[in-house]
Amino acid sequence: MNEPFPYLSALILLPLAGSLVLMLLPRRQTLTIKAAALVLTIGEFILSLPLFFWFDERAVQMQFVEQREWFPEFGISYLVGIDGISMLLVLLTTLLTIVCVLCSWKAIETKIKEYYVSFLVLETAMIGALCSLDMVLFYIFWELMLIPMYLLIGVWGGPRRIYAAIKFFLFTMVGSVLMLLAIMVLYFHYAAETGVYTFNVFTLARASLPAVKQYWLFAAFALSFAIKVPMFPFHTWLPDAHTEAPTAGSVILAGVLLKMGVYGFLRFAIPLFPAAVVAATPLISWLAIIGIVYGAIMCIMQTDLKRLIAYSSVSHLGYVMLGIFAFNMQGLQGGLYQMLNHGISTGGLFLVVGMIYERRHTRMIADFGGLTTVMPRLAVFFMIITLSSIALPGTNGFVGEFLILLGAFRSNVTYGVLATTGVILGAVYMLWMFQRVMFGKITQEANRLLADLTKRETLILATIVLFVFLMGLYPGLFLRKMDASSAGYLKYVKARIAAMGAPAVQGPLGAP
Repeated sequence: MNEPFPYLSALILLPLAGSLVLMLLPRRQTLTIKAAALVLTIGEFILSLPLFFWFDERAVQMQFVEQREWFPEFGISYLVGIDGISMLLVLLTTLLTIVCVLCSWKAIETKIKEYYVSFLVLETAMIGALCSLDMVLFYIFWELMLIPMYLLIGVWGGPRRIYAAIKFFLFTMVGSVLMLLAIMVLYFHYAAETGVYTFNVFTLARASLPAVKQYWLFAAFALSFAIKVPMFPFHTWLPDAHTEAPTAGSVILAGVLLKMGVYGFLRFAIPLFPAAVVAATPLISWLAIIGIVYGAIMCIMQTDLKRLIAYSSVSHLGYVMLGIFAFNMQGLQGGLYQMLNHGISTGGLFLVVGMIYERRHTRMIADFGGLTTVMPRLAVFFMIITLSSIALPGTNGFVGEFLILLGAFRSNVTYGVLATTGVILGAVYMLWMFQRVMFGKITQEANRLLADLTKRETLILATIVLFVFLMGLYPGLFLRKMDASSAGYLKYVKARIAAMGAPAVQGPLGAP
C-alpha cells in the first residue's frame, strides 16, 4: 500500500529548500532572486490548496497526519497534523507570504538575497509551528520564528530598528524560556507517572497533574503566548516592532505571528491544564477587555499611521482572546474567524501605509490630507479595508466580531457590554484617521505630486479586497471547515475539566 503524499512536510520544507537555492544565486542577480522568491511562494500557496479542498469537514480528529520517530530514546518524534483550527491559518500564511514578496519588490534595495532568504525561512517556521503536535518540534519552530523576524526588523527596518528588534527578541525569548521549562516539568511528571517518555501533546494531556502544579505550568505557557498575542500589559514591544519593521515585516507580523500566541493557548495551554484554565478564565477575559478598550484609546491618540494600526492590533486581538475564553461555539468560531480577518484587514492597512510611505517618506498623519484627489484608486481600496477593520456588515470583520460578541454575551453579559464599547471606539479612530489622510484640501505641495497605484500595487490590494468580501459575504465557506473541530475541541476541553472535578464548570465553561 502506497503511503499518502506528505503534504505537510512538503509545505514545511519547500520554503526552506527554496532559501538554500536563493543562497546559491549570485548577489548581483537581484531580479532573478526576486522572481525565484515569488515563484517559490506561489508554488507554496498552490501546494497548500489541497488542504482546503480535501479537508474532511465532518472529521473531528487530526488530518494529513505524519509521524516518524526522531529521537525515540527521549520520546521525541516528528509528528505533524492539522484540524479545522490550524488549517485555515496555514492557508493564510501561504497567501500573505506571496503578498509580502510582491510588496517588497521595489521597497527593499539592500541585501536583497538575504531579505528573501529570511522570509522563506520564516515561512517554514510559521507553518511548522502550526502543524506540530510534538512539543519539542513545536518549540523548535517557535524559536526559529524569532531569528528571521529579528533580522527583518533589525536589518531592513526604520531608524530605531535595532532597539525595536532587540525589544521584540527579549520579550519573546523570556516567555519562550519559561515555556521550555514548563514543557520539561510536564515531560518528567508524565514519565514518573507512567514510565513513558513522550512529548506528544495528546498523550501528555492525559497526565494527572495536581491543581497547584497546573497553575504554575499554565502560567509559564500563558505568559509566553500572551506576550506573542500580545495581550495587555505585555504588548509594549508591538508598536515599536511594527513601526520600525519594513512593510512586509509588519504584514506578516500582524497577519500570522501574532496569531501564534492565540494558537498556542488553543493547542497547548488550554487542553493541558484544565483546572488552571477554569481559575484563569476571569482574569484573561478581563485583560482581553482592558486590551480592547486601551488599544482603541491609544489609537485615537496616535499621530503616526503605523503606530495607530499597531495599537489597533492590541484591540482586535483582545476580541479574539475574549471569544476563545467564552468557551462556547459562537465565541470560539468568532475568535478563529477573527484571526483570519485580522490577517487580511490589518495586513491590508499596513500595505496601504507602506505604499504611501514609499512615495512620501513620512507616516505622520498631519503631513497628509486630500490624497483622494491625487490617488483615487488607493482611496477606494483604503476605504474598503478601513470599513472591514471596523466590522461593517458585508465585510469579513463583521462576521468575526458579531460571533465574538454573541459568545461573550452568552458567557457573561458584563463582558459583552464592555467589549461592545471597543466597536464604537474602533469606528471613531479608523474613520477619523481616514478622514485626516484622504479627505479635505491638500495643504502640502509634496502631496500634489504623488502617483496613484501601479499595476503591481493594484493587484496586491485587489487580492486583499477579494478576501474582505469573500469572507464577509460567504462566511459559511470557511466556518464549515471549523465546525467539527470546534465542537470536538469544546467537548474535549469540557470533559477534561469535568474529569478534574473543577467546581467552576457552571458559568462560561458550561455554556453550550
